[in-house]
Amino acid sequence: MSISDLYGELRPRAFAIGYQMLGSVSEAEDVVQEAFLRMHQTLQRDEHIASPQAYIATLVTRLAIDHLRSARVRRERYVGEWLPEPLVTDPTPAERTETADSLSLAFLVLLETLSPQQRAAFLLREVFDYPYAEVAEFVDTDVDSARHLVARAREHLRKRRPRYYASRGQREELARRFFAAAAQGDLPALKALLAQDVALHTDSGGNVPAPPRPVIGRDRVARTLAAGMSASARVDVRVQIAEVNGQPGGIAFDAEDRLIAVIGLDITDTHVQAIHSIVNPDKLRHFDRVGDLRALIRASRPPRDA
Repeated sequence: MSISDLYGELRPRAFAIGYQMLGSVSEAEDVVQEAFLRMHQTLQRDEHIASPQAYIATLVTRLAIDHLRSARVRRERYVGEWLPEPLVTDPTPAERTETADSLSLAFLVLLETLSPQQRAAFLLREVFDYPYAEVAEFVDTDVDSARHLVARAREHLRKRRPRYYASRGQREELARRFFAAAAQGDLPALKALLAQDVALHTDSGGNVPAPPRPVIGRDRVARTLAAGMSASARVDVRVQIAEVNGQPGGIAFDAEDRLIAVIGLDITDTHVQAIHSIVNPDKLRHFDRVGDLRALIRASRPPRDA
């Protein structure tokens, strides 16, 4: 099989591992490209690769572990909240079942609390269903240590991991009601959809004016959302319902159909528990056209009295 054939066959799983390890589309793409380059060089030397699937998964995992260790230093200096780069997807019903939990923005943020090796072992075993022998090989350890890494990660995440008790249809309906209430500035309707301890997380990277810390609580989040949507309406921003990291969410466009924000909702029962809004244009570059939200915010401000 040629390297191009192998790339077509193996890339989807390789990217999934890289993305869930790094929480970044661009960084995952870099890791995947490097892994396939190394595979190509190995094949050019006529070296035998017994299992291309295991070989590329090992390379991606180890490259991602190294990359994550250096990335954490940068993320500690990040301006404001750091959130993963979002994926806007249109999965099949089977993919929805698989990704509903493990791809959510809330879960990817939670994975940041694990060590790089714990994160790799947990994802490989619990999400991608590799046997412990392969997990051990991928993360360069023995089987007992791999079991220990997974157990430690599982226990750490157990009480914090988001759980989606509402059905898929219920969550989609609640998302539609949420964005409609926000667009209309209907505070009572908006509050009714929010959990009492709802959290609004915004990632601007310092490139766009945004709260530097989470906004917590039903009243504060509702007022913040209503004010933001009111300002957006003045500059013809529209929000379209979309699949964001396997969960109902929305994508916001300016008047020229350029993307300015991706919004993910975490709906745990009959309420929105968390809102993750990515407005940092650097984290939206993997989409086609990105607008200038900073300029829109300036344009949306009411003129000062002369």
